[in-house]
Amino acid sequence: MNSQTPVAVLGGGSFGTVLANLMAEKGIPVRLWMRNADAVGEINDTGSNSRYLPGVGLADSLTATCDLAVALADAEVVFVAIPSSAFREVLRQAAPLLTPDQMLVSTTKGIEAGTFCMMSQIIEQECPSASFGVLSGPNLAKEIARKQLTATVVASAAETVREKVQALLHTSYFRVYASSDTYGVELGGTLKNIYAIAAGMSAALGMGENTKSMLMTRSLAEMSRFAVSLGANPFTFLGLAGVGDLIVTCMSPLSRNYRVGFALGEGKTLQQAVDALGEVAEGVNTLRLVKEKAESMEIYMPLVSGLYEVVFNQAPVKEVARGMMLNTQSTDVEFVLPRQDGQ
Repeated sequence: MNSQTPVAVLGGGSFGTVLANLMAEKGIPVRLWMRNADAVGEINDTGSNSRYLPGVGLADSLTATCDLAVALADAEVVFVAIPSSAFREVLRQAAPLLTPDQMLVSTTKGIEAGTFCMMSQIIEQECPSASFGVLSGPNLAKEIARKQLTATVVASAAETVREKVQALLHTSYFRVYASSDTYGVELGGTLKNIYAIAAGMSAALGMGENTKSMLMTRSLAEMSRFAVSLGANPFTFLGLAGVGDLIVTCMSPLSRNYRVGFALGEGKTLQQAVDALGEVAEGVNTLRLVKEKAESMEIYMPLVSGLYEVVFNQAPVKEVARGMMLNTQSTDVEFVLPRQDGQ
């Protein structure tokens, strides 16, 4: 790839900034689009994004802009790192400015309220001629910023997209694996946010290592069951976007969803937990949407149901946990033993 071909990153949060900087440090000209003019000025004047990446110096070939047309002009690949609630709106603004040969790559882990669309589906709807992919995995932005060894997955039906993203992002500390299961990779990155809330709650309650192990394993079974019902490949959940992302999100206090769960486990209300965090963790919204979808499709998700009662109906955590232990005992590994045979 020509190192002088510009790349655009839409969204200047922690992950968008880290991703932009990773490529800029390779000498690639990167344009980071942000709505906040003050943040744009800070990046261009001081080489830092103090709100999201304090103490991290940004490369010279990274330029921030509030002008979407400037960001997108001649960019071969456009990474979209916008929260799910604003993803469609930004894409609609970008669509008239895009050319058919530009590739779109979503890094957003979430579901659109009202439609239950994943971000790749929104791209298909708003930019039907674009080739696209998704990026997901156990990727805590602050660790990538510190150049700690990290791996991720790019998923796309188009081999050209997979290869281009691998070439752009590969470094000595950041490795990019490929997948063709776009929907499965996307669902893995989205669903794990729910279970990170449960993991944070269990940590606050002082639950043991056996409990944590059971929680993560049953979470993996539940999220893969749900995703396969929606058309994903079950093997995707054995990889980085499934079990890998689940582990890092459920074990790391750096995870926003974990921190919300921890606050709930300490007895705080959802509003108090969100106020302490300063923003709504993506898993809170995902929990509500997935519970509704699972019920409408009659998919068995006891962890989601129990967690929903705690988060939204203030049910006592210990009572919900006790009730879940009394649920019908079923098969251990999903897809090995049919559900009706394991009960």
